[in-house]
Amino acid sequence: MGPVELLHMSVFSQSFSPCGRYLAAGNNYGEIALFSLSAALSPEATRLSQKPVLTFTAHEGPVFSLLSTDCQLLSAGNGEISAWSWAELIKKNVKPVWTKRPNYKSSLEIPEINAMVINPRDNSLVIGGGDNNIHILDLENGVFKAVLQGHSDYVHCVSVREREAEILSGGEDGAVRMWDSRTNQCVHCIELYKYESCARPQYGKWISCLTTDSDWMLCGGGPSLSLWHLRSLSPTSVFPLKGCQRQATFHQDLILTVGEGPFVSHCLLGGDIKAQIPCTPQSLNTLQLNTNSTEHRVLTVGGSSNRIDVFTNLSYRAFSLSF
Repeated sequence: MGPVELLHMSVFSQSFSPCGRYLAAGNNYGEIALFSLSAALSPEATRLSQKPVLTFTAHEGPVFSLLSTDCQLLSAGNGEISAWSWAELIKKNVKPVWTKRPNYKSSLEIPEINAMVINPRDNSLVIGGGDNNIHILDLENGVFKAVLQGHSDYVHCVSVREREAEILSGGEDGAVRMWDSRTNQCVHCIELYKYESCARPQYGKWISCLTTDSDWMLCGGGPSLSLWHLRSLSPTSVFPLKGCQRQATFHQDLILTVGEGPFVSHCLLGGDIKAQIPCTPQSLNTLQLNTNSTEHRVLTVGGSSNRIDVFTNLSYRAFSLSF
C-alpha cells in the first residue's frame, strides 16, 4: 500500500480474539489486519512487533464492523457478512468459513452493514445497516430468521439487553428503537432530538453510538451523548462534549467515549468530564477494551489514521500499532 493510501486510511472497527492475545482491525479499504498483543506488549518488543502479523482484503467496501464469537471473527462489508476461523487466521490461513447476505429488497442495492451484535439468548446475530432494517441471523443453522422494520433511514448502531429480551437500535432518523426480541415488535421509540437537554440542531438528529448496561443506556450522535434510565425512559445526565460521539462504553464507574477530536473522554456518570486523554488520530471511530485476557488488558482506539493507539493504563497512550 502506497503512502497516499496510508495517509487517507481510517480504522473503523476492532475486535479482540477469544484468547485476548490478538487484535483484529478493519479499515476503509476492506482490509483486516491482525496484531499480536503478546508480541507488542512484551518487554522485548521492537517496532516490528507493532506491525500486523497478517493483513488481508476481506471485503470490497470498508469494514465497518468486526465481532468475535467463541471461535470465529465476523466481519461486515458492503451488504455481506463473512466468518473467519480465529485458529486459521492465527496460522495465517485466510479463507472465510462462510459469507452471507441479508435478504435485501432488490438484488441491485448493496447497503453497507454498520453494526453487529450477538444476542446470547438465542445465539443470533443482530445486524443493522443501510437498508433501514435490522436483520436477525440464526448462527446455529445460518438462516436469516427475522427483519425488524421501523427506522426510516440508515441504522448506525445496535445493542442487546439479554435479560430483558430487548434489542436496541439507533439510526440516521434520530430514533432509538427498542424491540422485543421474542416477538420482533417495536415496544418503545425515543427521539433524542426532541429533548431540549440533548438536542443540537447544528449537528443534526442522527444517532451514531448506543450501548447498554442493565437498566442504563448511553446514546448520542447529532444530539449530545446522554445517559438514560430505561425503566423511566428519561435522560439522567447529558455530557458537555463537543462534536459527535461515535463509540462509548461503560467501564467501572466511568464512561469512555470517542468521536470528533483527538482524545478519549473519561466522563463521570453524573455528567462531568473527568479527563480527555490525547490520541494520535485527529478523529476517532472505535474504542475497545480487552477483557478476554488479564495479562493483555488494554484499551485500543482507532480513527482517521493508519495507527491504532494502545493504552495499558487509561490515563496515557503507551504506543501505537500501525497498518
